[in-house]
Amino acid sequence: MDRRVVVEAAVPVYDVESPDEAVRIAISKTGEMLNPDLNYVEIDMAERTSPSGESLPPAFIAADEALVALELEMTVFNVERDEHASRIARKEIGQRLENIPLKVVRVEEVPDEVVEDEETDDADETVPVGSDDDAEETASSDDGDLLPEFEEMVEEES
Repeated sequence: MDRRVVVEAAVPVYDVESPDEAVRIAISKTGEMLNPDLNYVEIDMAERTSPSGESLPPAFIAADEALVALELEMTVFNVERDEHASRIARKEIGQRLENIPLKVVRVEEVPDEVVEDEETDDADETVPVGSDDDAEETASSDDGDLLPEFEEMVEEES
């Protein structure tokens, strides 16, 4: 069974003046650390709330330095338990994000229909091969001669 794992990361950012700037820099910095190995990990701002339930911005700024809460989401394939999926996601992401604390926020089971639908969508996007008439037109050169067959090309080279 496949699982969707969401991990929260606390990314430090330096020399920033606003929460929006801090978030943009943190997402860019995290993307650079994850790519190209983990380019399938989705990066988004985390939702933060105060103890009283009030919504807070994802970045906390003090003395031109910020700590930004980001959510990193990835799918782990062929696992039976949520704990196993969590360990795999933390290990894969943690190896690339050195000195950045991670916490598993949630693990969700990916329904088989979603995976099958994605595979069917990919198959629908394939371009159909043209007819034999199209192949002959493509194989002809500008002066109207057909390109030699593969066997003829091999005989000419030997």
